[in-house]
Amino acid sequence: MPLNTEVLKLDPARPAPDVIARAAAVLRAGGLVAFPTETVYGLGANALDATATSQIFVAKGRPSHNPLIVHLADANEIDQLAAGWPEAAARLAARFWPGPLTLVLPKRPAVPDVVTAGGPTVAVRIPAHPVAQALLKAARVPIAAPSANASNHISATRAEHVLKGLGGRIPLILDGGPTAGGLESTVLDVTCNPPRLLRPGLVSPSEIEAVIGKIAVGPASSCEQDPLDAESEDAAKAVVRSPGMLARHYAPSVPLECIPAEDLARLEALRREHRRIGWLCFGPAPAGACGLSIIEMPTQPDGYAAHLYAALHSLESAGVE
Repeated sequence: MPLNTEVLKLDPARPAPDVIARAAAVLRAGGLVAFPTETVYGLGANALDATATSQIFVAKGRPSHNPLIVHLADANEIDQLAAGWPEAAARLAARFWPGPLTLVLPKRPAVPDVVTAGGPTVAVRIPAHPVAQALLKAARVPIAAPSANASNHISATRAEHVLKGLGGRIPLILDGGPTAGGLESTVLDVTCNPPRLLRPGLVSPSEIEAVIGKIAVGPASSCEQDPLDAESEDAAKAVVRSPGMLARHYAPSVPLECIPAEDLARLEALRREHRRIGWLCFGPAPAGACGLSIIEMPTQPDGYAAHLYAALHSLESAGVE
């Protein structure tokens, strides 16, 4: 039976304590709450409650072999989750926490297997968003939270995106306005030597290497499993250490192609087929690009990141093909 999904608006800089207390009570009671972080909106549950975190997978339609990231209010709470704290982790936490960097660490037995996809590690970060911070402090439990969208679909950077994808499946959404970062956190496995980048994100490899030296990027080593397609029969047997490693993620429901900005031949071919086309482009559209649903995107990487998912949601809602 569908739930009545309630949306509560908050000042993102100064979230109302009574609203935060209400959301924290839902989490402590084993329920789900969607909330903003500085990256994207997350769908949260008590990370130490296996029954509660199992509901995340049901609500999202998420495969059980795809692990969750656990959020803490403060790095001093890391002992609740991690069985080890490498020097590289300490240095990175001092530089990037709170912020959009997730660290993969050896897990404690208290962390349910449903959170880690049965693996020996747990992915942890400290979010910087005031709403996320307030919620974590009020709930007084670690919060497991993947992006608040249906599995494999475009991540939510606004409360209306969450409602579009998960309305009727979750009880509560905290609306803190658009998220600033717009893309997921960077995930780094610090149980490897050297540490290995598992998912690119808002913290770049060069920023990480400036703190701890060379990291591994690219094909998997013995430290991790190769990414597997979510549809594969072998996927359930693999131990994936981080979200964002399956074959399909963060995707719109319509085909998306990357083309050079100056190459209009592909656009013309689609237009001759009378297709409804959406185009994210840099700067004003060039001559000959009429008849398209066009969104002009920022040319700077951080601005592009902040607007990307929202732009894809907008074009999808406009009914492009």
